Amino acid sequence: MIDVRAYDELKDLANNLPNSPGVYIMKDLQKKVIYVGKAKNLRKRVSSYFTKGRDVKTRVLIEKIRFLEHISTSNEYEALLLENNLIKQWTPRYNINLKDGKSYPVIRITAEDYPRVFRTRRIIQDGSEYFGPYPDVSRLDIYLELIERLFPLRKCKGTLKKRQSPCLYYHIGRCAAPCAGLVSKEEYGRTIGKIRHLLNGEVDDLVTSLRAEMEEAVEGLRFEKAAELRDAIESIRELTRQQEVVDFLPDTRDYIAYAARDELCSFNVFQMREGKLLGKDLFSMPLVEEIDEALPHFLLQYYSSSVAENLPDTIYIPVDADFSLVVEYFKRERCVDVEIRLPDGDRHASIMRMARENALQDLDRRIRDKRNVEGMEELQEVLELPSLPERIEGFDIAQLSGTHPVASMVSFLSGRPNRKEYRTFHIKTLDGAIDDYGAMREVVARRYTRVLNEGLPIPDLILVDGGKGQVGAAKGVLEALGMSEVPLAGLAKRFEEIYLPDRKDPVILRETSEALRLLQGVRDESHRFATSFNKRLRAKDVRFSLLEAVPGIGEKRSRKLLEVYDTLEGILGAGASRVSEECGIPLEKAEELLAFLRNKEREREREP
Repeated sequence: MIDVRAYDELKDLANNLPNSPGVYIMKDLQKKVIYVGKAKNLRKRVSSYFTKGRDVKTRVLIEKIRFLEHISTSNEYEALLLENNLIKQWTPRYNINLKDGKSYPVIRITAEDYPRVFRTRRIIQDGSEYFGPYPDVSRLDIYLELIERLFPLRKCKGTLKKRQSPCLYYHIGRCAAPCAGLVSKEEYGRTIGKIRHLLNGEVDDLVTSLRAEMEEAVEGLRFEKAAELRDAIESIRELTRQQEVVDFLPDTRDYIAYAARDELCSFNVFQMREGKLLGKDLFSMPLVEEIDEALPHFLLQYYSSSVAENLPDTIYIPVDADFSLVVEYFKRERCVDVEIRLPDGDRHASIMRMARENALQDLDRRIRDKRNVEGMEELQEVLELPSLPERIEGFDIAQLSGTHPVASMVSFLSGRPNRKEYRTFHIKTLDGAIDDYGAMREVVARRYTRVLNEGLPIPDLILVDGGKGQVGAAKGVLEALGMSEVPLAGLAKRFEEIYLPDRKDPVILRETSEALRLLQGVRDESHRFATSFNKRLRAKDVRFSLLEAVPGIGEKRSRKLLEVYDTLEGILGAGASRVSEECGIPLEKAEELLAFLRNKEREREREP
């Protein structure tokens, strides 16, 4: 809410500023600098903040201002320099501000007889080779994962010490054991050469070599190794596809796109060097000014910090604004002539569209994160929780007429699904009876007995799918375990009512509530996870029945077939010889099985 008296005083002060260039400084109630701006005409620029009809993002800033100061300069360029220095000094909340000292990771091949390969941010001039830098760290991780899977390199750090026998890494195929003399320096060097080719993008020979190894593994019936090589080839192809933004133009170029909504803005920088796209650089920040003002500020902050150590020849931008002061700054302060222009031609426009799409995706993610925080804060307030519900665990029961009763537990962390913590449960105590309350008691008891025994994190909120009955069932178990202080709630589907253990009447939130949206997300995800688990079990029953209908294929062989191939389609695709080899079934019986399955498949295709 705007303080009317303070607003009027600030408006009068703005209307009496000089009609000259300078910098204006806005402070909050604690006299902390929250925004610094420059102006060609101080009175005209600052007065514009206090006109009617300002957008939401500007009103947010105005509500915070209690003090207004200014510094006059001789010209607009001096104002630009002063503004830049003050932003670096005070790092105001509502200014575009990029942290200095950022460096991108690289991949290092050490200068040793048996080199190591790893990621680092430190460049040491000792003869080591460096590949990168990698603004897109996910690409670096893919390279390192591929190197780990394909090339058995030494893992020990420091000077290589001789050993009588190799370590565990050798026995699992992840080290060539140079310490035990099991690989020559020349052979190890050839492996390092393959890694150099991979990191340089020279992958044709490597793919050919891997494909030959894969075919040899298939012929030798080493199907697991063949599958690993197949996946490695696909990963290399994916890396190649990611690097297909290549135009062979020798100049250095950056493409800067943005996406803005409400008071948030995401800037994305695509860096083209030697005709290749190195990666993206994403920055998110509050936006309290128009984009044609914000973009020059971003350019100045980005290229005057160590975030971007080298200026490109050309910077492509998406809007036609005045960048003359920025160009002058680069020329005077960095002694570099840089052209700032709109993208012209299909090639530049295509790269700019891609940069824009990445900025949009980043903005959407950050807005979701912001909504999640708002939802957790509202949830803490309306449910009177002792702390912010950053960790929520949700439960649901799924069964069909007592068949395969199962339960799911999903975990949300900071409002987002934390899938590695998801769990499924077979309900064991009901003997086919349909009892949602009994199932809820069992699964809550099993989950939190384990949490207590293993010292796992205790959730900030437990959510069950259902109303009073389900909440009561879970409450009794938690009390028995000594966990009655852990917040518990139930969300009933029909009217989206929130039931709490010690409240007679449910809590009802408005449909647009972020807290309700968060609870619905947990409830719906737990329902989806439980239902899909139940369906998989029922489908497996059908597959078992179908396999056991083949003479000579009993329960034991049916189980083995599904363990190896998972689906009927997988069995058909394997062929009789592989099924016989991998599942221990006589070849004649395997051929009968596949003929039976093909016949069933044709019958399904003929069905209307």
